[in-house]
Amino acid sequence: MHGLNAEALAFMYIGLEWAIRFGMLFVVPFRRTPEAARSWLLLVMFLPVPAALLYLVIGRARFPRWRRKRFARLSHLMGRVLKGFSADQAWDFQTLSESVRDAAKLVQKLGYFPTATGNDIKLLSDYQTVLDQMVADIEGARRHVHILVYIFADDEVGHRVTQALIRAAGRGVMCRVLADAVGSHWSSRNLLRKLRKGGVAAHLILPFGWRRLARADLRNHRKIVVVDGEVGYIGSQNIIGCESAEGLHNRELVARATGPVVREMQAIFVGDWFLETEEFLEEPDLFVSDLKPGVSIAQVLPSGPDYSDAGLERLLVALIHRAHSKVVIATPYFVPSEPLLHALATAVQRGVSVEVLLSRRTDNRLVRLAQGSYYADLLQAGVILRHYTENFLHAKYVLVDEDVGLIGSSNLDIRSFLLNAEVTLVVYSQGFVAELARLHRIYEVESEKLDPSIWQARPQTIKIGENLARLVSPLL
Repeated sequence: MHGLNAEALAFMYIGLEWAIRFGMLFVVPFRRTPEAARSWLLLVMFLPVPAALLYLVIGRARFPRWRRKRFARLSHLMGRVLKGFSADQAWDFQTLSESVRDAAKLVQKLGYFPTATGNDIKLLSDYQTVLDQMVADIEGARRHVHILVYIFADDEVGHRVTQALIRAAGRGVMCRVLADAVGSHWSSRNLLRKLRKGGVAAHLILPFGWRRLARADLRNHRKIVVVDGEVGYIGSQNIIGCESAEGLHNRELVARATGPVVREMQAIFVGDWFLETEEFLEEPDLFVSDLKPGVSIAQVLPSGPDYSDAGLERLLVALIHRAHSKVVIATPYFVPSEPLLHALATAVQRGVSVEVLLSRRTDNRLVRLAQGSYYADLLQAGVILRHYTENFLHAKYVLVDEDVGLIGSSNLDIRSFLLNAEVTLVVYSQGFVAELARLHRIYEVESEKLDPSIWQARPQTIKIGENLARLVSPLL
């Protein structure tokens, strides 16, 4: 009897495995990149039951139904705000050169925000300078302060910003804070208590709980600060000390903007606030008009699982294909998609100088191995690869020719393209691009160019680890 039961169970298990294999052939390829589909199906063929369980946890890069319904409501609520932006800024588009006009149209199609001229955008690359300037702006706030970050730490830096917010709230300034529940996990309890006790409205984004979220790794990775609707910060820097838990000193890059583009940053905060609280902010002074202190044309591109397209990836591929002279990319994490890889290689073949700056030191070993698996192909294609050797370069920016510059929160990997909510500032200004290029030359001095022959001679065990990591990376 026991033998028959064991034999029956074995046949049932084998039948289950083949049912999973057959069923996943129809489920996995749906709305998924080819490389991700191949990786999932490979795992399913060899380990069908573990693969099915893993797929239930992290298989679909989409929010649960309640979140999608809330985003649909938000799109309706934001319609009149965006209509006002487009009416005010419609003429801005005509001032763009023909070479970048298609890119601007694509950004608006993907993220809904139009171009805005009259912006003054300054790059801040010193960690302490960013903090000092941000705190000074909060201290001078008159109406409202909005902060949206992935990490808001309960450390010395977080304490300084918290105290500035509490003082502002004491003056009658409406202060609101959104911090990601995973990024700020270790500090969230004390952080919320301090902020709320001081009169600051504060919430965690996508907190844990099976009713709230289907995939716990779908996070809000944006970094935005808006003061009085007049000053905006956007970039890579969180509210945390520059020394990471791994002992790395982070090098960041942030843009401080004034002008109409700040309205778009404000709109992103208003949207994320609604998605978390169901409160749609409609204060009459949220979106300040007629602020044109500068000459830069810019627009903001939000991206993430709420949006139907991998917006930043699509924009990058389009920009690289239209590049005439140079493409410069700096990112701490680089796990590119096949379209992005092909675009980089094709650009080199067209005579475009393509350079990718990566950090030698990193806080994620799996990503380091995965991105290393792409180096040989990139080097063979003629892409210049550099390793930043001075601590951890966490800055994220892109330069295309002399007239387009991107800076924001997004890395160049599958997570940032598809899983995280990210935000990117796109600037069409030769002055801004020249300043970004000047900063990049400083980073070049502090980096080492990868030699193809030396890279090829690395140990075989490292190559095996890289290839295994490359297989795993699309499963995210």
